[in-house]
Amino acid sequence: MTGRSITSLTNPLVKAARGLHSRKAREESGLFLVEGLKSVTEGVRLGFAPRLLLHGTQIAGHPLVRDAAAVAAETAQVSDAVLAKISRRDNPQAALAVFEQRLTPLAAIVPDVSPCWIALQAVRDPGNLGAIVRTADAAGCGGVILVGDCCDPFSVEAVRATMGSIFAVTLVKTSVEAFIAWRRGWPGAVVGTLLSATTDFRGAVYRSPTLILMGPERAGLSADLAEICDATVKIPMRGRADSLNLAVATGVMIYAVMP
Repeated sequence: MTGRSITSLTNPLVKAARGLHSRKAREESGLFLVEGLKSVTEGVRLGFAPRLLLHGTQIAGHPLVRDAAAVAAETAQVSDAVLAKISRRDNPQAALAVFEQRLTPLAAIVPDVSPCWIALQAVRDPGNLGAIVRTADAAGCGGVILVGDCCDPFSVEAVRATMGSIFAVTLVKTSVEAFIAWRRGWPGAVVGTLLSATTDFRGAVYRSPTLILMGPERAGLSADLAEICDATVKIPMRGRADSLNLAVATGVMIYAVMP
């Protein structure tokens, strides 16, 4: 661990950390940016060592900063202007850190570790994805499987929405074709949500471990993924709105499945 003070907005570490707002930079480096001492601490507690820890002067002596700095590859105290530059926010968090991404191969999933898993097809909104990861963590789900062309779970917006749960939840990325082939070995029920379904989600039988399959908000599940479901269910709409936000709908399904 090394320590230094950085005030220059053109410092190479500052530019590299800020660059992680770009998906290309994240994919090329395998790194991602985490904002806030609480989220950084969650990562450290779960065995993630920061590649870089940046903190403001106001929290320099905080015990949690010292704990994170003890395992960080590099640490620096930075000005508020630097924090704002990296986070692209007028009121930035007082701590930022760069971590290595972790993804689990589809074949490494152990279904029986949890009664509930989530698979998301073509989710586009990083805020929704982050909220789903956070809900999966809160409920004790096994993990979240991203199927097809999804937004990046390691984007700043998605990570921010997880509130630290990005470190606690198993994440998988896979193609539609690989997912369909893998699903044949799933030991429990595969349940998808469809607007055209006739079964109320509260009346379905969820054989554990249940894999919940959710499609994008506008299009819903594709026909090929709907076809591999053991059952399809709907969440009734009784008001004027004809659909639910994806994160809300997924949360409803998670708590319907979890014992």
